[in-house]
Amino acid sequence: MSTDPDTILLETEEGMSKAVEHLRDELRGMRTGRASTALVEYVKVDYYGSMTELKALAAISVPEPSQILIKPFDAGSVGAIRQALENSDLGLNPVVEAKQVRLNIPALSSDRRKQLAAHCKKVGEQQKVVVRNLRRDANKHADALTKSDTNPVSEDEVKTLKDEIQELVKKYEAEIETLVDAKTKEVMEI
Repeated sequence: MSTDPDTILLETEEGMSKAVEHLRDELRGMRTGRASTALVEYVKVDYYGSMTELKALAAISVPEPSQILIKPFDAGSVGAIRQALENSDLGLNPVVEAKQVRLNIPALSSDRRKQLAAHCKKVGEQQKVVVRNLRRDANKHADALTKSDTNPVSEDEVKTLKDEIQELVKKYEAEIETLVDAKTKEVMEI
């Protein structure tokens, strides 16, 4: 990190923003009782030796609330797509029909819903830890500013910086809570 309060604040906020974005991606790919293209978009397919996201290889649609239809741009990749879906941790059975793959999304049992809701909370907690670690690192850098030989910063400025860092933590933790609560609600919905 650098030696001025603005840069410390900026880099900390950037890291926290990435943590929230990562959480969004994680939750987007989490299964609910409803079919969603986001469920399979990021599944990695071994496409001629390179791991490629499914959304880059096929048109993905939801023809019915409990079904996902995957139409590969290259018909030769149907087998690799089926294999990738079977190996993913989605627990779905892909059905190959001619040059497309169909996924039926069964209704979730109440136990499975509870497991998924718990997983949502766990993933949210992991990102809160990331945010808190960023706060810790930023506070260390802030403390180092007072001891700087080249351009020391007053203790009042450092205290203000730490307060601003804490405000960022509150803001991003609230955002994480909101995302987790919304996804948990969606998972528990029948």
